[in-house]
Amino acid sequence: MGTSAHISVIGDETVVDGALDHGFERLVELEQRWSRFLPGSEVSQLNRSSGSPVVVSEETYRLIDAAVVAWHKTDGLFDPTIEATMAAAGYDRSFGEIDSAVTERTASHRAAPTPADIELAPYTRSVKLPDDVTIDLGGIAKGAAADLVVSELRAGGAEGCCINIGGDLRVDGATPRAQGWLIELDCPGSDESLAIGIQSGAVCTSTTLRRRWPGPRGEEHHIRNPIDGRPLESDLLSTTVVAASAAQAEVLTKVLLAAGSVGMSEVFRSTDTTGAAVASDGRIIVDDGFVPFAEAAQAPAVGGRS
Repeated sequence: MGTSAHISVIGDETVVDGALDHGFERLVELEQRWSRFLPGSEVSQLNRSSGSPVVVSEETYRLIDAAVVAWHKTDGLFDPTIEATMAAAGYDRSFGEIDSAVTERTASHRAAPTPADIELAPYTRSVKLPDDVTIDLGGIAKGAAADLVVSELRAGGAEGCCINIGGDLRVDGATPRAQGWLIELDCPGSDESLAIGIQSGAVCTSTTLRRRWPGPRGEEHHIRNPIDGRPLESDLLSTTVVAASAAQAEVLTKVLLAAGSVGMSEVFRSTDTTGAAVASDGRIIVDDGFVPFAEAAQAPAVGGRS
């Protein structure tokens, strides 16, 4: 997934050891299925399918279905058919392997074709991509992986757990303190940081300031406008969303960047979520619903598990 992962588990020693082993094994397995950079992944098989249906695993089918639903719900602001757009811009391999000199010569902008014509067959778990469509599940895959592994660890006996995959964080069950898990949030674009206390749910952050590379028309970054394939322009430098699931929160961080500061309140209101953002001048903008989470971080630690 091109990032780091951290897993914290609450429970007796035997449960914790087993949960940690299972959690990291599952993350590796999910990366092997969902990475567009691994030739043997299910995503890569789909992208090579040339319009033929492909039977995929249950987890992959659910993820693609969720990505298509997210495209509909966000009026196209989130688009999983961005793979060719990213490759055309020079992001055609794992980020650490990008050759900036080659990228500067070859990068171009290409609109995403949209998932409107993707065919999903639930009874056979087959996915058929149109011949001109390839997918990049990117951030939503990280969020979905965090959601899935937390659910499995809890079902396996963990009293509580917290998983952070490159800034996509999901918690559930017992917490180390009565006010929830204490999370220190990075706020890219600001010299300040935020802390929250969260009992259950997810918090995800996205930014246009990272994963950047030189292109022929200026600096490129990995968050694209699917309509024209260009780097997304926004008066926000980073966005943080608190939601019920990490998959939902991850999608909405991108929607917030597209909506900008004037659209923040409406995004939160219409999705029953909350969060914060860093404006282009470095100011941190906090939604009203975010305040209780920030207050929970400031409260004296009592109760919980150590």
